Amino acid sequence: MPLTVPRAGAGARRPGPSAVPRRGRTAAALRLLVLAAALLGVLLGGAAPASAHAALTGSSPAQGAVLQKAPAQVTLSFSEGVAMGDDSIRVLDPKGKRVDRGKLLDLCSGSTVKYGTGLPPGLPDGTYTVAWQAVSADSHPVSGAFTFSVGAPSKSAAVVPQEEAGGGLVGALYGIGRYVAYAAFALLVGGACFVLACRPAAARSRPVQRLVVLSWATLTAATIVLLLLRAPYTGSGDLADAFDLGGLKEVLGTKLGAALVSRLLLLAAAALFMAVLFGAYARAGEQGDDKRRKDLAFGLGVGGTVVAAGLAATWAMAEHASTGLQTAVAMPVDVVHLLAVAGWLGGLTALLVSLYRDPAAVDGAAVRRFSRLAFGAVLVLVATGVYQSWRQVGSWRALTDTSYGQLLLLKAGLVVVLVGIAGASRRWTGRLGGAANAAAADPAAAAIPAQEGAEEGSLEGAPAPVPVSSAAAEGEAEAAHSPERAAQLARQRAAVADARRKRVRDADPVRYGLRRSVLAESCVAVVLLAVTTVLTSTEPARTEQAVKDSGQFAAAARPVSVTIPFDTLGPKGKGTARLDLDPARSGQPNDLHLRISGPDGAARDVPEVRVSFTSKAKKLGPLTAALKRTGTGHWTARNVQLPAAGSWQLSLVVRTSDIDQVTETRNVKIS
Repeated sequence: MPLTVPRAGAGARRPGPSAVPRRGRTAAALRLLVLAAALLGVLLGGAAPASAHAALTGSSPAQGAVLQKAPAQVTLSFSEGVAMGDDSIRVLDPKGKRVDRGKLLDLCSGSTVKYGTGLPPGLPDGTYTVAWQAVSADSHPVSGAFTFSVGAPSKSAAVVPQEEAGGGLVGALYGIGRYVAYAAFALLVGGACFVLACRPAAARSRPVQRLVVLSWATLTAATIVLLLLRAPYTGSGDLADAFDLGGLKEVLGTKLGAALVSRLLLLAAAALFMAVLFGAYARAGEQGDDKRRKDLAFGLGVGGTVVAAGLAATWAMAEHASTGLQTAVAMPVDVVHLLAVAGWLGGLTALLVSLYRDPAAVDGAAVRRFSRLAFGAVLVLVATGVYQSWRQVGSWRALTDTSYGQLLLLKAGLVVVLVGIAGASRRWTGRLGGAANAAAADPAAAAIPAQEGAEEGSLEGAPAPVPVSSAAAEGEAEAAHSPERAAQLARQRAAVADARRKRVRDADPVRYGLRRSVLAESCVAVVLLAVTTVLTSTEPARTEQAVKDSGQFAAAARPVSVTIPFDTLGPKGKGTARLDLDPARSGQPNDLHLRISGPDGAARDVPEVRVSFTSKAKKLGPLTAALKRTGTGHWTARNVQLPAAGSWQLSLVVRTSDIDQVTETRNVKIS
């Protein structure tokens, strides 16, 4: 029998046992979305400023070096190609005045990437600061600073930017723009693919049309924003410079600028694709012209694949795939990887929109077609992902020892979770097919959803008045003469139509289960895209690990301060040791201070205390520090020499009596 809308009052019909309460459904959806938003906030909020593919591997003079005479030039070596200008290397004297010649020297030769700047003769003694900034070959900015001294170290008034290149407000906005662009690309390509390959009838579905068109508009806007932000992102960091035409002109001359402009041109072609898809193709489906629809589908499939591959290439040609090992293979693989991501996650979103906004029209065949498409996309993702991981990571150790490797493990875990949820969706898909077959075998049962769909369709069009009482009839008559009353009745009819559509949607437990699992997939996909965005702006593990292992260039030294509780298990055996090592730098003298205090925090002496350092990686040590007691509970050691940078094991031996002794170890990093 046809589904009727219950009136308020005693005669109202309660939902059947198969209906799912709307409040519970909404609460579950909100919980999933809040969880996804929270994870996304943690990822984007905790992400450090973008690191580059290129890393500084050496300098002359070296970090912290003390020279007898001033050098003729300062040179920097990088692990990969970089773009630099005349102001990219600045040398500041102890008073903070720039003293370099202001002309960049290109010293690159073969595989060696080296740049420098000249210095005038006769520089006075003191500590000089070198501040540098560059853009790596994969489009990410990198910067840093270090010092060297002539004659002897001195105080320095030089001021260098505390913020890394690509940080601050501009960096945050640029990162958001990159994430939005990735997401919009996936929705645009995946949504169109869902229409052509899985559910052709969706070409006439307004919700799916809005999804694809809005994704196109969002990707276009994000691309323009990235173009405008590019100059301050790699330069000054000042948001006002986004509208500097000179900076924009320089950006257009770079590899990334060309990629973004190419993306805009391809989006213009994508607009034509959408016009045909939602125009002629949709009309052919409405008119039942199968031949014309198949011809259009073939043309749209070929043309859409070319446009989608071109859009994906605008990322591949300007990011990690464009530099490093095997770029001729890596770039096509990256394009295929991006297309697989879009086909899976974008198609998943289109399916979710269809299940929520147009559930009666989503049949088992369409869902099964998408399930096969998603399975193929996952296989492609695994194959291309393994290659990319090998290319960017290089070793098993780098998976856990580098930021890139840790993010990659997180991404792989999210993919596993996503595949697991997709397995649940496949089970619901099988049940949906079974329900459709049962309906076909029982015409009486099939008549109910058909009638419900017909009623829903009539309500979505121009709803006819439904007189239920003389008062309602009077209201209709009044509406004929009162625009306000007519608008009120229209809103009421729309509310009734929406309530009926939701009741039809939620009365099917199989579709409800499928919607819930697809929603969970979509929430995980949101976080997965965030991880991917952060991953593409993180220095590849292979590069980071190589720089660590080489030890050619050390980061700015930072004093080491370690607090070590101890307990010798004897009388007055508990206490705390605080060890300070300054400047914690290899190859030069370091000052060590050791303070011992009791449980009450007061300084106390002990009969014996020893400190030594061991580098297992370099097979050095133990190197014992010559401690000298300088006060109650205070020992110092001058000229502590550690010959190599890296991780050292600090060993502290404390003896509180003739027989009570304990050894504590800690790892410290020496620059």
